[in-house]
Amino acid sequence: MRVPVPPTVDRMSAPSPVPARARRISIALVGLAAAATAAAPPIAVAAPAPAASTASTASPGGRHALDLGPADLPETRRTTTLQPGVTLTRIDRGEADPDLFWTNEISIPATATSPDPDAPPRSLSDRASAEAEADRLRGEGFTARVEEVHQPATADVAAGTLGYRVRVGTYPNQAAADAGKERLARSGETASSVYTGWDGDPSARGPWHVDVLRIDPKTFTGRLGSSFGPDLYHRETTSQLADSAGATAGINAGFFVLDPASGAPGDPAGAGVYDGRVLSESTDGRPALVLHDNARRSAVRRLTWGGVATIGDRTTPLDGIDRVPGLVRNCGGDATDTPTDLPLHDFTCTDPSELVAFTPDYGSSTPSGEGREVVLEHGVVTAVHDARGTALAPGQTSLQATGDDTSLLDGVEVGDEIPVRARLESGGSPLATPQGTTVTNGGPLLVRDGSVDITQRRDGFVHPGDPSFAYGWFVKRNPRTIAGVDAQGRTVLVTVDGRSTQDLGLSVPEAADVARSLGLVDAINLDGGGSTTMVVDGQVISHPSDATGERPVGDALLIRP
Repeated sequence: MRVPVPPTVDRMSAPSPVPARARRISIALVGLAAAATAAAPPIAVAAPAPAASTASTASPGGRHALDLGPADLPETRRTTTLQPGVTLTRIDRGEADPDLFWTNEISIPATATSPDPDAPPRSLSDRASAEAEADRLRGEGFTARVEEVHQPATADVAAGTLGYRVRVGTYPNQAAADAGKERLARSGETASSVYTGWDGDPSARGPWHVDVLRIDPKTFTGRLGSSFGPDLYHRETTSQLADSAGATAGINAGFFVLDPASGAPGDPAGAGVYDGRVLSESTDGRPALVLHDNARRSAVRRLTWGGVATIGDRTTPLDGIDRVPGLVRNCGGDATDTPTDLPLHDFTCTDPSELVAFTPDYGSSTPSGEGREVVLEHGVVTAVHDARGTALAPGQTSLQATGDDTSLLDGVEVGDEIPVRARLESGGSPLATPQGTTVTNGGPLLVRDGSVDITQRRDGFVHPGDPSFAYGWFVKRNPRTIAGVDAQGRTVLVTVDGRSTQDLGLSVPEAADVARSLGLVDAINLDGGGSTTMVVDGQVISHPSDATGERPVGDALLIRP
């Protein structure tokens, strides 16, 4: 979920009445849409053969209905057994809502009263700046309105006014909204076309399409795990990863680097353990999903990084493993990082002096550049380089040092022993990662001990001085991928389509409510937006929201026969 969605506009000469919902909306959806496109009508899930399938209709407001939208919404479910111990349930909830419409959302220039007067235009600003922008638009002949956007209460953020947005026009479809956006552009305005169903208004009637995989360890005979493909450096689609592994089903997994300026595209942006191998450090303190290949003891745990290297008689902390030195995506590193050592989502912290370990899983070559690199084989130095960047053969690893930390490798010679230990910790103790263990990064936490517990600030989803981030990422509806464990010990993997008029998506608070109403006692948000994908028997059954189709991702969670 990365690229903000811009807003759209209408001339005063042809005003359109604003439906009541537009006046009472308190929440909106901007920052994450890489491309807002209307998706095709929901597809039916193809049941694999042989398979058992059951259908049911939930009573409106019934005990088993999703906690999503008004209580009287229609809801149907169809459950298919994919293999022993694995079921897929498709939930269709809600109906077409005639009160929803398209509109244009304006990028508000900063003013002296803005949270950051030097900031570029944003979707949300303070009230004075929003009113000034609306007045200016009215003076140019556009019908502009100012709407307040509310921050819902979470475990560590109080409810209140998040900011104010400026919108123009009401349109029956995206084409008309795009035409309005072009009229705005000709007047020098920056806007985006948005659908009010994505705002997060709890009175919206849908529709929603939710796919749920449940893995019951009591009867599961397959293998549960993950894959990043041939190497960490490159990205593959979830369907490619599932096909290569011969998986029955799979979903996209953790956050990853997308922009080469932030590291190696495809590299996990947080903890990553694959079949017991620790290949990515944690975003310290953030929750992660911990799985085992037999689907037993699945858990959501907060992790910290405890990797070290012993150079001579000195044990030195590693800054990370298998990532570009100096670039810490989602932050959460150590006190030497700038601007923070706390988690900060979709932000790249920097540190010019780092010690980073590498494995052959990183890619065809380690990152190149100034610094020093030593190659190890079974913990013994086999080569010393005065610059970074080398190919690692199977069985080899390396240590790279940059900036002031290059001195840590002074005097290292071929034949020296340098034990390197890549380790994650939970609750101050090492996290055991035997073969068959998977750890996938995510955040924020959604459910803990059966209750909604959204740790928005702690997990880095509050950007100080930038309310537009929380607006687009947290408050507005987007495609979501959710994972966790239910009271019966079953692993539950969920995808929810979004960013179309046929699939509204979820806000983060709605994602937590859905997880809880699905029976999850512990749940975490995984990467979503254009990454959200579910694959069953080789077919993509979700509706990826990117205009280009299914997005290549960093890794995927897979259910193998």
